Amino acid sequence: MIRVLIADDETLMRAGIRLILENDPEITVVAEAGDGKQAVELALQHSVDVALLDIRMPGGDGLKAAEQIAGGTNVVMLTTFGEDSYVAQALKVGATGFLLKDTPPRELINAVHKAARGEPILAPQITKRLIEKHLTAPGDGSQARRKIDALTETERNVLRLVGEGLSNSEIGEQLYMATGTVKAHISRILPKLECANRVQAAIIAHDAGLTRS
Repeated sequence: MIRVLIADDETLMRAGIRLILENDPEITVVAEAGDGKQAVELALQHSVDVALLDIRMPGGDGLKAAEQIAGGTNVVMLTTFGEDSYVAQALKVGATGFLLKDTPPRELINAVHKAARGEPILAPQITKRLIEKHLTAPGDGSQARRKIDALTETERNVLRLVGEGLSNSEIGEQLYMATGTVKAHISRILPKLECANRVQAAIIAHDAGLTRS
């Protein structure tokens, strides 16, 4: 079962999301929070796999909560605001992805499954151009290249495909690996790069020049 936390200051919004998610037999909503502080406490208390956090909440917003729990929980930010700055902030603090609140039910369920696997989730409105423009580090990429020096050749190949947005199964097809082997490589890559999730690793891959232009 995928254990989910929903954090939103609107009771009806939380109820609606819970109703959608619990239509999936593999998802269980274990906790609900009305503010950022409570979200952090409940995420730690319930060993949450995926946290759906509203960006704007009283008592500490979703971005602050994401920064505190992203290391042990896959975080997806939910918001009605599509501004670029929110996307950049959410992903840089360690969120796995970003969805708008009007995301269709089936896409929301699929996003939770992807987040549980540690795969990046971006709303269709969030394009590759946006990521390249707002999430890449300034400068010549030397810092990113120094980080990838710690990787083996195989790990670099995996990281390159992560940076190009491929899923674990797609990476496995390209590199002739089992999906489980890809997942194991990514588990080793993240701590070497000091990344909380594969979205941050993808940013490093781009900054280091591993991905296609």
